[in-house]
Amino acid sequence: MTQKRHSFSGSVGFVLAAAGSAVGLGNIWRFPYLAAKDGGGLFLIVYLILAITFGYTLLISEVSIGRMTKQSPLTAYNKAKPGKIWKGLGILACIVPFIIMPYYCAIGGWVLKYTTAYVSGGITKVSGSKGFENFFGSFIGHPWWPIVFTVIFILATSFVVYKGVNAGIERMSKVLMPILLILIIGIAIFALFIKGDEGTGIDGIKTYLIPNFNGLTVTKFMGVVADAMGQLFYSISVAMGIMIAYGSYLKDKENLVSAVNKIELFDTLVAFLAGAMIIPSVVAFMGPEKMQATAGPGLMFNALPEVFSKMGTPGLIVGAIFFVTVLFAALTSSISILEAVVSSLMDKFKWSRKKAVVVETAIALFLGIVVCLGFVEGSPFHFKNLKLPNGGNSMLDLFDYISNSILMPIVAIGTCIFVGWVIKTKVIENEATRNGEKFGRRHMYRVMVKFIAPILLAILLLVSAFGIDFGV
Repeated sequence: MTQKRHSFSGSVGFVLAAAGSAVGLGNIWRFPYLAAKDGGGLFLIVYLILAITFGYTLLISEVSIGRMTKQSPLTAYNKAKPGKIWKGLGILACIVPFIIMPYYCAIGGWVLKYTTAYVSGGITKVSGSKGFENFFGSFIGHPWWPIVFTVIFILATSFVVYKGVNAGIERMSKVLMPILLILIIGIAIFALFIKGDEGTGIDGIKTYLIPNFNGLTVTKFMGVVADAMGQLFYSISVAMGIMIAYGSYLKDKENLVSAVNKIELFDTLVAFLAGAMIIPSVVAFMGPEKMQATAGPGLMFNALPEVFSKMGTPGLIVGAIFFVTVLFAALTSSISILEAVVSSLMDKFKWSRKKAVVVETAIALFLGIVVCLGFVEGSPFHFKNLKLPNGGNSMLDLFDYISNSILMPIVAIGTCIFVGWVIKTKVIENEATRNGEKFGRRHMYRVMVKFIAPILLAILLLVSAFGIDFGV
């Protein structure tokens, strides 16, 4: 299997595929909301500092483990250091994308529905905030339409992964990522010149960029740090097994350090632009208070369509372009999530790519249907009384809580211990510089992976999984 293992044709393909993994729904609806909630520029500064320290540490560790072992997340840890504990860490790292895949594709189905509604002009029949809330609620509460769109989205994802690393993932990334970047930049520029009921796009960009220190306390600042650190999981796709899988396809001759730096830069840029294309529009038409009060799906499927409707005819065009952009972002991310599981099945059980894709697709389809039915009244999967620490009560929220709030911090902590104290940082440094490259942040990396990152991650785990209040 090692000799036959596919690989990206070069660093460009790897960077675009890895960046495509990170540029997903979490970036587009979560990053802008957090930036608006946490003081605009203050959040951006904290996020940037964490990205070049904490995020970089996890990213280069996972990519290096993947290339060094030429294995997927399920088997990479145990190959680097045989042992039951590290075999268990690999299992957890594989379970994360396995759990994320069904509900992520369900949300991808929602995006596909809105894309078709805008492209076909059907969204014009809806108006007003309550109208869009009812449109969204009626759709996700329908017994079979969400399932139809989820199935289409999953099958599209599976087709790309079935085609393989080069003909599927790399080729798709090279097409979609440049288009995605152009569309995001275009919408961000358009948003600057918007004039709405509550202000202008310039007012919105000021809200986004200028740090707001009003009422800032140590407790609130720690909250900003926790939000920024949690967002990094979404922004760079770490602790999901994805970067290990993609790293295993990176050729030994490629400059790993340079590639990781480019991924880091690309992801940070797109996350910033996601805020720049959303916040100015929402602030201009709804004001900063409404922007801060709108989170998660409400921002994407209620607030923004309402904003687009207030723009008139131009809003229909912008809305269509926006949801096509989001659809591309969702697809590139779902491809990487599926690949992390498929590559694990291939490495562990020596399955063919075809068999691994078919098996995982069948499971994802079943669980995706379960997630969709979780929003349908009267369904056995609709839990009215479920209360989770992440504030949700649906099957989607349950899957999200298990994967994002519990398993991802645990996998990240385990990776830091594995690298910093078991195989030692020198192994990662040697892998990253095997062709004589310079490791510019070597000393920072050693301190972060051994001491600072595990502590930060432990705090994040206690806050996200158990709701323990440390002032964050």
